[in-house]
Parts: sequence; structure tokens; C-alpha cells
Amino acid sequence: MREGKELILATKPYAKEIRSKSWYYTISSLLLLVGAIVGTYIAPGVWAKLAFSIFTAMMLSRFFIIFHDFQHHTILYKSKAANVIFTLFGAYMITPPSIWKRSHDHHHNHNAKLFSASIGSYPIMTKQKFLEASKKERFGYLAVRHPLNMFLSYFTMFLFGMCIQSFLSSPRRHWDSLVVVLLHVGFSVFLVVQFGWLTWFLSFFLPFFLSHMLGAYLFYAQHNFPGVVFKNNQEWNYAKAALESSSYMVMNPVMQWVTANIGFHHIHHLNSRIPFYRLPEAMREIPELQQSKTTSLKPSDIIACLKLKVWDPSQNKMIGSNELKEEVNEKVAA
Repeated sequence: MREGKELILATKPYAKEIRSKSWYYTISSLLLLVGAIVGTYIAPGVWAKLAFSIFTAMMLSRFFIIFHDFQHHTILYKSKAANVIFTLFGAYMITPPSIWKRSHDHHHNHNAKLFSASIGSYPIMTKQKFLEASKKERFGYLAVRHPLNMFLSYFTMFLFGMCIQSFLSSPRRHWDSLVVVLLHVGFSVFLVVQFGWLTWFLSFFLPFFLSHMLGAYLFYAQHNFPGVVFKNNQEWNYAKAALESSSYMVMNPVMQWVTANIGFHHIHHLNSRIPFYRLPEAMREIPELQQSKTTSLKPSDIIACLKLKVWDPSQNKMIGSNELKEEVNEKVAA
């Protein structure tokens, strides 16, 4: 069984985009997205508008993952037309391309590495560090990993975290984050004034709310699942982190299409230059990639992922709230 550099080299033949396919999926998905948004305006009746609203959320999710591939220079690299399309889309999705790419590249380079994996990802504490933390630090850590934060990610992780917080941390470097927020809020106000609250809700707010919520959970579950492994900096290995610390999320064909194959996350982390439309091909033809750790969107798997809180080196696994409460109670009693 190949591993390490040998396995990465085995994926190289798949890390070649088919330019015509890249443009086909980009343009067709963009047209479906625009059509879905238009449908929320012109469809007869509230229920039809609601159906288009949900479809808009699905297309925002799909196009965001295609945008994500472009940001990795995986598809349409150096295309000026694609750069305009995806820069505008990044601003529309309140993910300014500059801050998104920097934080996401850090995530790829430090995936599942203890003490440096939190930039561009969910924070991870060891059990010892959590027990030694103050109540305020514990609350902040658990709040970021809480399901409510993912549910409200449109506000907490994107409007505030991706835009407002980045601007406040470095106004000169992240001035575009403020511009994106002002445009987003301004367009939202325009829709309410011109078309009313219902149209704003169905064409703008609900699609953003749902797509960001889905994205926040997918990103969480792809790196926080039963069986995930975290390593300290000295023991960390890029290829092993991709296969042991990134999941293959099993999905039905519809959700696999909606999420543009992002469920093949272990392969994406092993070689981010493989276009999203070639990930299933790589998995099908490379036996080593079929030995992945899996999760899914089944309620039982979602609950299992959300229960995980801190990394316990002594057990070599993530532990949940119940075990953590016992440890905290023991410490207080002592």
C-alpha cells in the first residue's frame, strides 16, 4: 500500500483540469444560480418562491465549492474572466477572496496539527489545555464549536468572523472586508425598500442563511468526526493528516452534486490540485484512497460529530461533553 510522497505522486495524473469541463461546470452552475434567484421573484405563489429559495441555497453551496477550487488554482488558473466572476461571487458570499484564501491555505498546510490548526478552521484544545483554561476561555472555545454557532454561521462566522473581525484586526490589510459588509447590508436594505420583506427574505436572506449553515457544518464534520487523529507539530505528517484527519462524507447523488464532491475531502487534502469533478475518479482508481474514514449526513452521524469537544492524547481520540464534565468536576473536587 502506497503512502506519503508515493501516494501523492499517484494522484498527480488526476491533478490536471479539463479546461472545457471547468468552464462548463462554472457557467452552467452560475446560470442555474441566477435562474434560481430570478425564480424567487417571478414564481407564482409563496410555496413556489420558497422552493426556488431553497434551490438558490443549494446553488450557492455548489458554486462556492467551485469558487473554492478556483482559489486553490485548481481550475481556470490565470483566466481573467474567471477571476472577475469568482471575485464578484466571493464578495457576494461575504467571503472576501483575500482573507478566505490566506486562512484556507493555512488550514491546508496545518490540517490536524495541534496548536496551529485553528486559523481557518475550528479551534482544537487538548484535554489538559482545556482543564487549565479559565472559565472565559472554555466558554469561548465551546461556543465556537457549538451547533448554534454553525446554525447562525451567516452572522457569526461569515458577517462577523470573516469580514468584521478581519477588518478590525487589520484595517489596512483587510479593507475589502469592510467594503463587502457595506455592500451586503446596502443591497439587503435596497431589496427591502424596493421589493418588500418577503422578497428580501426568500431571494436573499434565506438562501444565504441555509448555504452558510450547510457550509459551516460540512467544514466542521470533515475534520471533527469519530476516529479523527490530531498530532503535535513534531509527529505531524501532511499525507497522513489528509487520510487520517479528513473524512470521506458519504452522500446521496443529489447532495454530492450540490456540494460539488467536497465529501471526497481526504483526497482534496492529499492533493488540492485535483479538480472537484475528478475526485470520484481518483477514489475509484486508487485503492489506498478507498480506505478512508467516513461520516455522513445521517442524523446519528451528525450527532456523533457534534458531540466531540477536545482531543485526549492519552486515549488518542476526541472526547465529548460527558467525559469532559467528569474531568472538570474531578478537578473542582480536588
